[in-house]
Amino acid sequence: MNQISDRLRGLVQSDIRRMSRECDRVGGINLGQGICDLPTIPELVEGACDAIASNKATYSKFEGIDLLRERIARKLEHYNGFKADPAREIVVTVGSSGGFLAAAMATLNAGDEVILFEPYYGYHLNTLSVLGFTPKFVPLQAPDWSIDFGALRAAFSPKTKAIVVCTPSNPSGKMFTREELEKIGALCREFNAWIFTDEIYEYIVYDGRKHVSVASIPSCRDITITISGFSKTFSITGWRIGYAVANERVAAPIGLMNDLFAICAPTPLQWGVARALEVPDSYYRNLAADYQKKRNILAEALVEAGFRPSIPEGSYYMLAEIPDEFRNDRDAANSLLENARVASVPGSAFFVSEAGKRMLRFCFAKDFDSLEEACKRLRALRGARV
Repeated sequence: MNQISDRLRGLVQSDIRRMSRECDRVGGINLGQGICDLPTIPELVEGACDAIASNKATYSKFEGIDLLRERIARKLEHYNGFKADPAREIVVTVGSSGGFLAAAMATLNAGDEVILFEPYYGYHLNTLSVLGFTPKFVPLQAPDWSIDFGALRAAFSPKTKAIVVCTPSNPSGKMFTREELEKIGALCREFNAWIFTDEIYEYIVYDGRKHVSVASIPSCRDITITISGFSKTFSITGWRIGYAVANERVAAPIGLMNDLFAICAPTPLQWGVARALEVPDSYYRNLAADYQKKRNILAEALVEAGFRPSIPEGSYYMLAEIPDEFRNDRDAANSLLENARVASVPGSAFFVSEAGKRMLRFCFAKDFDSLEEACKRLRALRGARV
């Protein structure tokens, strides 16, 4: 019998994907996967269409087209607070997931340990596991998702070669403070470990908070690999345009990995994103303001439906404790799907501990009408249970 790779042992379809398929089956409203099915802004469409009409359909450089990297560098200095050389320190990747893959492959060896904060994003964990790296988990403390730095220090060992920081976080919505990031950076420098920072939700922040990029902290710049993209900011999750930013010494190997696995990101779509990066700052302010309204709408509905939501500081996800009558997270998710035709994701997809079995994750990256209808169904489900 032909063999199947050992690295896939134990790997199954994620609950995020599974619940989306189940939602399609019942014709429901998907508050599970972060599909972000909102209208694409005209600048993106025009830029990509112009590139297609101009026959810009061949491979780009494996690190991405020059114009896009130049505009990413400009954006990093303007918004993220640090400078990067577009020619030597920026690699355009196939989504931020592709950036994470390339960064991990460029810097880690089989058996190296990587620290993840729990709750974590499942694709981070599964990518590391498939590649042969060993995850170690440090739980964040609910309800504010604070860090126990004693537990974090204890997680480091001579085998620890990286830590993953997702800010704003999927799934908790936590935004790491500058003080927290400085402490994390000090530990990484002490133990000679990289900081992989996933900042894909960087513009989706609430209540006047400011996003802090780890690389903007001078003591962390040379040990940080910044990973981000445009899927969430421009509602183009299917375009798969992301990037990695790092010191030239490591950006070059990341580029080589990007070339090996993907050759390059889709060329016409790179041109589209380059055009979109000309939008004014008001676009990003309006984006955050709309998502804050949606956050509040969903939180109110969940409370009325008997859930206990954790209010996110950023991103467009919300973890919520399930009502006591449900046996566990899967029971709750299946009940919502079958009885209200609203999809969520079982919390155990984001935890190794038992805490996830009493939580669901909801995504509110929907248009207002769809979100309001989903909330109406959630409230009705509570009435039916009572």
